[in-house]
Amino acid sequence: MRVIYPCIYLAVLVLFCKCQSPEKSSHIQSKPNIVLIMGDDMGYSDIGCYGGEIKTPNLDQLAANGLRFTQFYNTARCCPTRASLLTGLYPQQAGVGHMVYDRGTPAYQGDLSSNAVTIAEALKAAGYSTYMSGKWHVTPYEKDNPDKSNWPRQRGFDAFFGMISGAGSYYDPRSLTEDNQYVAPRKGFYCTTDFTNYAVDRIEKHQDTQPFFLYLSYTAAHWPMHAPEEAISQYRGHYDQGWDALRNSRFMRMKEMQLLDEQWQLTPRDTLIAPWSSEVPDKDWELANMETYAAMVTLMDEGIGRVVDAIKNKGQLENTVIIYLQDNGACAEELEWVQDRPQQDEIKAMTANELQTKMVPDITREGKPVQLMKDAMPGPPESYTAYGLNWANVSNTPFREYKHWVHEGGISSPLIVHWPDKISDKGTLRSQPAHLIDIMATCLDIAGGSYPQSYNGNRITPLEGTSLLPVFAQDRLEREAIYWEHEGNRAVRMGKWKLISKADKLQPFIWDKTDILQTANWELFDLDKDRTEMNNLADAHPELVRKMSDMWLAWGKRTGIIPRPDQ
Repeated sequence: MRVIYPCIYLAVLVLFCKCQSPEKSSHIQSKPNIVLIMGDDMGYSDIGCYGGEIKTPNLDQLAANGLRFTQFYNTARCCPTRASLLTGLYPQQAGVGHMVYDRGTPAYQGDLSSNAVTIAEALKAAGYSTYMSGKWHVTPYEKDNPDKSNWPRQRGFDAFFGMISGAGSYYDPRSLTEDNQYVAPRKGFYCTTDFTNYAVDRIEKHQDTQPFFLYLSYTAAHWPMHAPEEAISQYRGHYDQGWDALRNSRFMRMKEMQLLDEQWQLTPRDTLIAPWSSEVPDKDWELANMETYAAMVTLMDEGIGRVVDAIKNKGQLENTVIIYLQDNGACAEELEWVQDRPQQDEIKAMTANELQTKMVPDITREGKPVQLMKDAMPGPPESYTAYGLNWANVSNTPFREYKHWVHEGGISSPLIVHWPDKISDKGTLRSQPAHLIDIMATCLDIAGGSYPQSYNGNRITPLEGTSLLPVFAQDRLEREAIYWEHEGNRAVRMGKWKLISKADKLQPFIWDKTDILQTANWELFDLDKDRTEMNNLADAHPELVRKMSDMWLAWGKRTGIIPRPDQ
């Protein structure tokens, strides 16, 4: 008997420890996982649950079991949006007020500021594992001996696979990177699929002793229009009715969904776009671009479905917050700036492990010359096309303008929030205006984390955003205003009022210094009655224009927008 007692004691001790371990793990896992997913260069009305005819059943399901925000805003451009999303600051405060090259001031240095902290850095301090898959685009791309101080692994992410730069072939992207090394794509690579694969792999391999944060930043549906033929084939003939009929059908569907107020008007077709009923040149090519674009969005949606399934298979879906949004409005660019293409006899075939260093490749991995725009039909790797102004006008239904501009078409984004444990009124809408700066605050609120005053020895700029958790429960946010500046395009939204000034197209980044203090080129809109910005009320409310333009000026000085670069 004396021999048995120690054994019994040991068994009881082991049992006691086992009983305690799950309780500790459960306590850690009471913090929800957070999955942040972003689409690229897509319009407000593209996905199904925001009025689009494109097949997005997985996003639609997330919306049906979560919330849709109807007045969520981005910054009108890809890299400023990413800087703002990652830091909870306006992009100028994060150092990326324009693109990722240095314009000579801290606000426009084109590189993520050391005085900003990323969501990943803040959530790591709150006990989260942090993973990223996809497009980074908040630091310059350097081919040789790159400065990696602002690469994802150095800015809080435990693991990374994706692109450092902002665009490229979906089959052979520039700056493809795993952790801290550029890599060549595998055979059969396709951005959307491979970014999904990596995200799913991270979820499956994650040890459930602590929560995880996943940032999945797709390149879909940014140009070029690339998708496998089997994905495009489901949309063949789908758009033969043309862009006019498509805008009208989306507009009516959005009203039925109560995404739009009955009194809001559909903006007229862009004056630079020919009516579909007229002799539109190259109609087959135009249709193929939209068919391919739709396929790209559906492939992204399928990837999101795989991510959801991976979380569900781990039994974590109820305790996971999934947030979906888009980086800017639809893109009307036509790629006319791509010049100096090499002659075919000058093109050299690439080796299997050679790194792609060009945004627009000269040649495919299979040895075919890459052709631009109407020299090729969209879809395969030897093509490089954009769907352009004609279809971007559809994607942004019912709004004015596009990516680059701060009218509603440039800055309006879907925002879907799915969180079964905390969202009770599933499938409902939230009309509270919100902005990218709010995502950091929301994630920290969800995680029970705190925003640091200093990090790595650097003073951190105070957080600009506000947590959206109260809005999940239908409370309202107390906020004076939301602000924008991109390429000289300016806006401020205060309550229902929005003041906008559009920059000169010939000099989009520079305005005359005296113009900041004048009201002549400001437009004023009552977004409660007129969110499509059809009725300019600036002349009727000069005192409001003066007040809001002064507010914008004070904000511009506070955030480093003034003094301007290049002046």
